[in-house]
Amino acid sequence: MKKKKTIGQAPAIAYAIAAKDLAAHLFQITLTVQHPAAEGQVLALPAWIPGSYMIREFSRNIVQIRAEAEGRAVPLTKLDKHSWQAPPVAGPLVVVYDVYAWDLSVRAAHLDQTHGFFNGTSVFLRVVGQEDVPHVVDIRQPEHEAARTWRVATALPELKARRYGFGTYVAADYDELIDSPVEMGDFALATFIAHGVAHDVVITGRVPNLDMERLCADLKAICETQIAFFEPKTKRAPMERYVFMTLAVGDGYGGLEHRASTALICARADLPTTAQRGKERSEGYVKFLGLCSHEYFHTWNVKRIKPAVFAPYDLQVENYTPLLWLFEGFTSYYDDLFLVRSGMITEQQYYKTLGKTIGSVLRGAGRTKQSVADSSFDAWGKYYRQDENAPNAIVSYYAKGSLVGLALDLTIRTKTAGQRSLDDIMLALWQRFGRDFYPDGRRGVTPAEVETLFDEISGMKLKPFFEKYIRGTEDVPLAKLLAPFGVKYTDERKGDKPSLDANIGRDGADCKLSAVHEGGAAHRAGLSAGDLLVAIDGLRVTGNPSNLEGLLGRYRVGDTVQVHAFRRDELMTFAVQLQGDRVPGITLAIDAARKLEVPRPTMTRAALPRARGG
Repeated sequence: MKKKKTIGQAPAIAYAIAAKDLAAHLFQITLTVQHPAAEGQVLALPAWIPGSYMIREFSRNIVQIRAEAEGRAVPLTKLDKHSWQAPPVAGPLVVVYDVYAWDLSVRAAHLDQTHGFFNGTSVFLRVVGQEDVPHVVDIRQPEHEAARTWRVATALPELKARRYGFGTYVAADYDELIDSPVEMGDFALATFIAHGVAHDVVITGRVPNLDMERLCADLKAICETQIAFFEPKTKRAPMERYVFMTLAVGDGYGGLEHRASTALICARADLPTTAQRGKERSEGYVKFLGLCSHEYFHTWNVKRIKPAVFAPYDLQVENYTPLLWLFEGFTSYYDDLFLVRSGMITEQQYYKTLGKTIGSVLRGAGRTKQSVADSSFDAWGKYYRQDENAPNAIVSYYAKGSLVGLALDLTIRTKTAGQRSLDDIMLALWQRFGRDFYPDGRRGVTPAEVETLFDEISGMKLKPFFEKYIRGTEDVPLAKLLAPFGVKYTDERKGDKPSLDANIGRDGADCKLSAVHEGGAAHRAGLSAGDLLVAIDGLRVTGNPSNLEGLLGRYRVGDTVQVHAFRRDELMTFAVQLQGDRVPGITLAIDAARKLEVPRPTMTRAALPRARGG
């Protein structure tokens, strides 16, 4: 995959980014536009970042901005909350602006004396009309003593910089620029090769006795398994180099995919240590590997196989699609599946995790009101803006989407006697829409094309499946679908255990209802999310979960108790008739008497239809 080169002595679009003040968390960016638009150049900062479907208004972090041309100040006219326009100027237009960077997440920018991190969507103004030319960025080393030993990690190709060093990097266009986050700091670094491609592992943050050797070996197995999945013949990865950049903190979890890298945040306790070498992988470490597997799978599924509305992105407004169940849900299905296929977890561990996912979906009444297609479309206003009523109102296109993927996989395997599977559909999507996305096509897939392709590759008529489980709100019949594969599905709800049927949180030393489930005991009695429980039948309720559990354990299902609670600053009394615990208790067990056929990769595949152009 070759990169475009800059032409002439000065690039058309050039940025310099420097740490203006580590303690004040300020980046200063200098943007030089060699050939500004004759009618006056418009500049815009994205309002959202791909992969995180919420308008975030990154422009609110621009503290000050000014412009000049030929040594003279140039006024900037604000067009809207994230756009500016300069008047017509003859010479290069230079824009200097400060960005406040204090968002410790994978979505924006963060800067202090320990490290610097930024996504391009947070710091690089878009030069409207010139997005397709090469963009050069000069990443400058902070002058602060704390940054004397810092290095740079990014998937951007070096122009006049040594790898991991400060200097200039180049992107083929604005899209690649903002799809290549940058980490600066005194990080741990290692590299492994997966099917001929270098993969850097960058860990920022204090992690005593980090077992980088084990982490690289495990990631290598996962990456090679995924590369071979999409390209079984050539085992060719779609990128020239890949970077896992991870920020280790006391408590955190999350990731964001990019075309040749991923930004991750995790609890340092979840990373492997040399003291654990030779021992079984901890639950936290497996969780982190699952996160890495998820984001890496996105290298194919959403970074190259894209919804049509994402090709290209319009980063100033919401981009609606009903297909996130495919791009996030199926990725959530395959992330743990690839932990099995690469040998990171056993099949029994996989089914334990799967049981938890099923239970989380069945727990909320929202699944009966919102389909995964609607959840996908409404991500901007509902999924990414959840409130205390979310369990009763929405369903996760991640979690239920993964169950839809499993159900579809099982259905196809059963109906085709194992000759076809969801794997074949993913390969067809890759061959037709993903493989040549950046070099040639840049065309995404429409909802209609998705459904047509699923029918074609499976040899089935899947419209009833789509109507029931994707556009409809029916629960996927996993017990029935798993049975032929030797997997026993049971739901052991503790119906004899008294419950309020509410999610419990803490507010200091107090017990707080964080969510009240529709139709449950708390709801029927009139309790609401946000209420602080004070006493049950005159006995104090504390923020310790075992306290409430112990108090309720003195009663039987059907008993009525008096609950005192504060709503705001008013003490209220409620008569609550306790009900049996409605929390799903899903277990999946392997029937040793039957041959387990799923979830395994199909070892041989029928020839796929030839990829079409466009």
